[in-house]
Amino acid sequence: MAAARPLILIPSFNTGPILRETVADTLSLGNPVWVVIDGSSDGSAALLRAFETAANPFFRLIILETNVGKGAAVRHGLREAIQAGFTHILTMDADGQHPAWQIPAFLKLASAHPEAAVFGRPVFDSSAPAIRVNGRKISNFWTHLETLGWGVDDSLFGMRLYPAADLLAVMESTRFARRFDFDPEVAVRLAWRGVPILNLPTPVRYPSKEQGGVSQFRYLRDNALLSWMHLRLLCGFFLRLPWLLSRASNPLDHLNPPHS
Repeated sequence: MAAARPLILIPSFNTGPILRETVADTLSLGNPVWVVIDGSSDGSAALLRAFETAANPFFRLIILETNVGKGAAVRHGLREAIQAGFTHILTMDADGQHPAWQIPAFLKLASAHPEAAVFGRPVFDSSAPAIRVNGRKISNFWTHLETLGWGVDDSLFGMRLYPAADLLAVMESTRFARRFDFDPEVAVRLAWRGVPILNLPTPVRYPSKEQGGVSQFRYLRDNALLSWMHLRLLCGFFLRLPWLLSRASNPLDHLNPPHS
């Protein structure tokens, strides 16, 4: 397989000033970085114009005029990334939750195993809301069932590195996975596709409002979306069950670090 050519892809919707900090930290590592502004109305796109210089050839700003959702924004950037020759994309949140300094670890795994998707396994600190830490266990349970334990340690964590062609294939296979359901749904569909999954323990923080932190999570709306998603995926799981039972397990599962 040809060497990996990765791109850092950051979707953003009304992230505010912390977006500039996230992009600056990411660009400092010397990798190509694209930001997809998903119909933001807070003026955050203007904060990134200074990065569009000849001295920053790795940076690109993509602006969508209307809000289409995280998954749809990623798909938009993904299509253009593949056309530009990138083989892998690393997605990360724009709101300061994901550590840019962890990116080299993701890229190292992609270089060693370009056929694999590398999923961040969140390591929470005291800033993490208990409702978010405990609530994700429900989605993780269903994901584990729907993939027959393929090795998705966390279905909701958004810092991930994907083989671009595989991600596009699973996104084109469904009209869903366009909003908050993006991360868990593509995880299940990648597992169904047989893409090996590696898990990388990754610190996550929740910046306070004073630190510029923002959250687009809406408890009732997004949990309803996840419930509907898992109902759909369960139907797909039962249709695929004979085939899933007959195939081998995740071929790279032995490389995944143990749970503490």
